[in-house]
Order: sequence, then structure tokens, then C-alpha cells
Amino acid sequence: MSIGIVANQPSVLAGVLDINASVKGARFVRFCDAFNIPLLVLEDVPGFLPGTDQEWNGIIRHGAKLLFAFCEATVPKITVITRKAYGGAYDVMNSKHIRGDFYFAWPSAEIAVMGPKGAVEIIFKREIAAADDPEAALNEKLEEYIKKFANPYTAAERGFIDDVLEPADTRIRLINAFQLLKTKKDKNPSKKHSNIPL
Repeated sequence: MSIGIVANQPSVLAGVLDINASVKGARFVRFCDAFNIPLLVLEDVPGFLPGTDQEWNGIIRHGAKLLFAFCEATVPKITVITRKAYGGAYDVMNSKHIRGDFYFAWPSAEIAVMGPKGAVEIIFKREIAAADDPEAALNEKLEEYIKKFANPYTAAERGFIDDVLEPADTRIRLINAFQLLKTKKDKNPSKKHSNIPL
């Protein structure tokens, strides 16, 4: 069975989505959808690449192309979060919120608005600053935050993830999910065409 794979590469720019990655991904997703090829997304994304260069060249518009491509695709779409799924990039990479069929995560997955350290520094800024030992307070709050939020179980409780998989079980679960989706029938609202952000 042929499938298309969209994946982040953490060894290049930490796996962020930049303009080129977003456009390349959008083109590939639309190609797979045009030829009825199911999609597998292996997600490890810390967000969109920050910087004025990206902003001036339209990262939001180009990132929206990838979002639009996943939203519009009617083929079977399965995502596995292997490590990070932060911010808006989490949604763009075929989340359940944009009609992803199955959404799995490994126990190492972190689904959040931002990394735990950055979040703790913002949320508990006053408490950390007021502490006798700010570094110890930061570490304590960081440990508490990671235990409570930086894991896939909170997202699974809320229905954002279908299951938390052990890495060794991933292959068989993906095969079963694609078999289940083999007869999937989905269609977009009947219009002349959609309005892709160009």
C-alpha cells in the first residue's frame, strides 16, 4: 500500500516549519490528495521559525498553505507525535482539529503552546522572582509543569489524541489504522473551488 509521509527533521533547524518547509509540505499533501494517496505525519515540531526575515517574506501566508492543504485533503490522514508539538505548528501538522483521522503520540510527546521552560518563566515569573532561591524555584516549577502538562496524557484525556503508543507498537497500529481507513469516503463542501491562501 502506498502512503505519503510528511515528517519534521529535528536535526535541521530543530524541525521548525519555515516558509520553504510549509510550501514543500503543502505541495506534497495536495499531490497525495490529488492521487488518493493516504498520508502519515510524523510530528516533531517546536513551532514556526521565528525572525524578521520569515515574517517579511510571509511565514503566516505560507504556513497557512500547509494548514489549508491538510484541511482540504480527503484521503486518510494519520499523525504520530514523536516528541514536540508546540504552538500553531501543532495544529498545522494535521491535528485532530483539522480533520485528522487518527492522532497518536509516543510517551515522549509534549503537546503545548511552547516549551516547558519558556512557559514556566512566563507563568510563574513573579513567584520565581520573589523566591529566596530563584533558580531552585524555577527548577521546582519546571518539574511540576512537566509532570502535569508536558506529556501526551493530558491531551489524551481531552480527546486531542486517540492513543498513546509505545514506539515498538507503532508500526502495527499504523497498519491497522490504514486498513480501517481503506474505505474512507470524505468530501469537501460542494463549491466551485476553495480559496487557497496564495
